[in-house]
Amino acid sequence: MRAFRKIALLGLAVLIGGLALTVDIRPAGAHGERTQEPFFRMRSMQWYDVKWSKTKINVNEEWEMSAKVYMMKDWPETIATPDLVFVSALMPGPVMARVESYLNDVPARQSFKNLELGKHYEYKIKLKGRTPGRWHVHPEIAVHTAGPLVGPGEWIEVVGDQADFVFPIETMTGEKIADLGTYGVLNVGMWHLIWLAIGAVWLLFWLLRPLLLPRFIALQGGREDLLIRRTDVVAGAMLFVVSLTLVFVSYYMGVSKYPNRVPLQVTVNEVTEHIQQPPQGIKAKVKRATYDVPGRALRVTIEATNTGSTPLQLGEFTSSSLRFVNMNLPQAVANVDANYPKDWVPAGGLAIDDNRPIQPGETRIMQVDAVDVAWELERLTSFITDVDARFGALLFFYEADGTRHIAEIAGPILPVFKQETAAADTQEAVDVAANAQ
Repeated sequence: MRAFRKIALLGLAVLIGGLALTVDIRPAGAHGERTQEPFFRMRSMQWYDVKWSKTKINVNEEWEMSAKVYMMKDWPETIATPDLVFVSALMPGPVMARVESYLNDVPARQSFKNLELGKHYEYKIKLKGRTPGRWHVHPEIAVHTAGPLVGPGEWIEVVGDQADFVFPIETMTGEKIADLGTYGVLNVGMWHLIWLAIGAVWLLFWLLRPLLLPRFIALQGGREDLLIRRTDVVAGAMLFVVSLTLVFVSYYMGVSKYPNRVPLQVTVNEVTEHIQQPPQGIKAKVKRATYDVPGRALRVTIEATNTGSTPLQLGEFTSSSLRFVNMNLPQAVANVDANYPKDWVPAGGLAIDDNRPIQPGETRIMQVDAVDVAWELERLTSFITDVDARFGALLFFYEADGTRHIAEIAGPILPVFKQETAAADTQEAVDVAANAQ
């Protein structure tokens, strides 16, 4: 029996050792934006025109990430509206240093308040390479109490030696700091050690005294006078004097070394609506929307009305950073940079049952199919099981000269467990519209 136990334990040890060798314990290069609920990603902020100035940089090299972001009118009621936001970038830890950031060309050093639903904003951030590696970097706007809302990510490779990283700045008084990342660390460490030492001495003083049980017995016997002795009072007074002296000395040292001081402040910027909003010569609303589970296809029947003076043609359907592009429309294809991350531009593109331009004043019911496995890979298909069961997206319509018009669509969506045809969906939507009239 003992021999059997030894063999079993040896086998278990070998199995655990083998599993340990197969487990990849390297730090993660990307992060869990896919864990966010679909309604959170589809109906809050829609990111578009995202650009990364570089995809390979050296340690200490600066690069820029810019984008436009639209605040959906169909904002989910289950999350806080963007009344207070902070502009940032999402990455796996402090692998890059933030140099500058802007929202609508306003410096984003503090938070912003009162972003309006149904408005477009310009996002820009400048970063600096810090930790060598290959990192997935996203634009991000964090909403108070709701959390970060992120756009599409790109792999940025940082090469070099992290030991070479420096972050020099010059203060308003002309002082030059060689590295902001290490500035004042020794001073902070010194004061932490001083106060930790004082706390340790005070704790040791009481640990050397009788603790819980003897003090409990004294209380039960009505001898509270034994709990606090003259030595205790003297020790407490000495600690008070030492602490107060340290506070005044440190304050005097700070005032002497830094005569120009600015108190800590918490301010909130106001976003000025000075950027030009894109043309909106098109109105669109959802007549019917389904998700074809076996076909991995989002099928939407749209009623589009051209309210402008020039013909418009649908060129792109974007939702949760996925860009379904009408490959038969040159203006739309030209709007996709050749270096744009392929993960966010499904190769199948956008299927449209009627690809003709919509004439001025014309209203057309059209069926669009966004078909790709990306719906599954990005974990967006759970929108069909959400309580609201709603989706949101942006439609990009183009004039012949490439001028772009943007329309928001949102509405309820139903799962379909058998493949449907575009013609059937369109005819059903036509019948529904006719009955409604």
